[in-house]
Amino acid sequence: MVLREVAVSDADVYERMFCDPEMMSGLGGPLPRSGIRAKLRHDIDEAASGRAWIYMIQASCGDPAAVGNVVLWAHESHGVPISEIGWMVLPEFQGRGIGKAAVRLLLRRARDAGQWGVVHAYPGITNSASNAICRTLGFTLAGRHDAVFAGRSLPTNH
Repeated sequence: MVLREVAVSDADVYERMFCDPEMMSGLGGPLPRSGIRAKLRHDIDEAASGRAWIYMIQASCGDPAAVGNVVLWAHESHGVPISEIGWMVLPEFQGRGIGKAAVRLLLRRARDAGQWGVVHAYPGITNSASNAICRTLGFTLAGRHDAVFAGRSLPTNH
């Protein structure tokens, strides 16, 4: 598993991740295809500015195709600045430990860089795989939280 920076060439995988009903079932449903290129451009700009770390996950060094992403960014929650991590892995690559390895690697990079401080995760309450990644990697369950994604309020575990 390899992480590489998000790029314009990731438009197809962005569409697969964000427009697929299965992939987006825990995030309020698929996003409209018409907005995906703008989302990708925004993410590239955020990564280039350093405001976010947005990496595409490659299953192996020899295959440049992305199988998902892992993202670390800062924002405010209830008026308090926090760092948050999130990830997505395409369905045909799930269940192989790729997501867990990507999250672990990005958290290690953040720790080694001395950036981001305490990192929060907000997996959907029904997303058993993402909740298992959080448990395995040592996140502490703080309770339920209504998170906002793409303007949608979602029940999550914090």
